[in-house]
Amino acid sequence: MLPWPETNAPALMLAKPFRCLLLLTVLSALPWTGPTMADGSNKWRLEFSGAAESAGEIVLEIAASHETPIEVKAVIDGNDGENHVARKVKRAIDRQAGRIVDAELDDGEDVLVKRHLFRQFSIRVVSNTVKGVRIRFDPE
Repeated sequence: MLPWPETNAPALMLAKPFRCLLLLTVLSALPWTGPTMADGSNKWRLEFSGAAESAGEIVLEIAASHETPIEVKAVIDGNDGENHVARKVKRAIDRQAGRIVDAELDDGEDVLVKRHLFRQFSIRVVSNTVKGVRIRFDPE
């Protein structure tokens, strides 16, 4: 004889752990974009801080929904201040992604990136090999 009444008690006891395992499996299969992604706004402020302690490259990815992402590369010289870094990134955005976004300088060290042809877009840092330069994204 079973220690529980003839109901679905064993099935119910297994159902919750199985559901948790299933949920964890599904979530682990989703791609993780990391903390450097700025999603879904029609305008972004890129705040640059710190002077370049080394030469390198800042690579951004700008993507509108249902569009192929555009990779933007800005070459930064060593000893460039945050204002020069912002200016170089702004120029790179204008040259390489100007057909989908507009970029402008604000306060010297900030770059405003605004939509051009679509409602919302995301921006993320693909790589930053410039030591000492930090980039913060703020939706406007």
